[in-house]
Amino acid sequence: MKAVVISNGAVSWEERPDPVPGPDDLLVRVAAAGINGADLLQRAGRYPPPPGVPPDQPGLECAGVVEAVGANANTFRPGDRVMSLLAGAAQAELVVMPQQVAMAVPDRLAMVVAGGFPEVFSTAHDALFTQAGLTIGERLLVTGAAGGVGMAAVQLGVAAGATVVASVRDTRLHEKVSVLGATCATPEEALALGPFDVVLELVGGLGVSRALACLAPWGRVVVIGTGAGARTELDLSQLMGRRATIRGSTLRTRSLEERALVARRAQRHVLPLLAEGRVRVVVEATFGFEQAQEAYERFADGGKFGKIVLVATASG
Repeated sequence: MKAVVISNGAVSWEERPDPVPGPDDLLVRVAAAGINGADLLQRAGRYPPPPGVPPDQPGLECAGVVEAVGANANTFRPGDRVMSLLAGAAQAELVVMPQQVAMAVPDRLAMVVAGGFPEVFSTAHDALFTQAGLTIGERLLVTGAAGGVGMAAVQLGVAAGATVVASVRDTRLHEKVSVLGATCATPEEALALGPFDVVLELVGGLGVSRALACLAPWGRVVVIGTGAGARTELDLSQLMGRRATIRGSTLRTRSLEERALVARRAQRHVLPLLAEGRVRVVVEATFGFEQAQEAYERFADGGKFGKIVLVATASG
């Protein structure tokens, strides 16, 4: 098979051995695979995958068709359309997908859209509801809201009955993000619209201390991005005075059992919203797998609205 491979800070489309499924696995021919910020970090040598995953093969999500199943795999059959959040190596012609984390692709959903769904919506759903406990009527601030996870979080917050403020630095994107149901503002303006019950911090750096300053009593901050830096200073008197909670979360390094639970929650709560059109995967651009380097550079350029998705020739 061929796969996207990292070498010397670049990516290319190269031959690699076919993956071999275990007894509980699915062998899936990939139709589409989204690119995420973690892939660029891995390309730069700053986000190694967990043990057992090829360190030079990026990709955290994909959608495709089951080609074969392991001896103990009984959830899906060859020919089924599936998608999943994976620990890595998802940007390839073939992937091994544990059946525990696989989700059926809804009948009317295009594969290119499915390929950009699992990472952003699973991450956003887990952070907002499992970690932060967001409930109806609360006020939510999403920083970095024009990115894939940010847009997913905005839509899920709106669907849950929260009042959502989207922090987006690029003012050219404000109107597009507002269409998703949020009040869109620059980072400085957004902080002034508090207090917030929940802040989903996708930027990191000084954003965490700023989020703490605009929290309501008993507010919660969940940090799932550090693009602006992994270190900051906190005013502990604000933390104590607001009885606030700060949490951090990643999905990639969790156990298979934990990732399976995330997948089941997303399947149960988010897929119906997707089917009803209440949330959507916004796709900015698609590239063939052989154009991986160009796709990565487009992602890194910024100013995009939605997902960058790699597609196989026969995807649809």
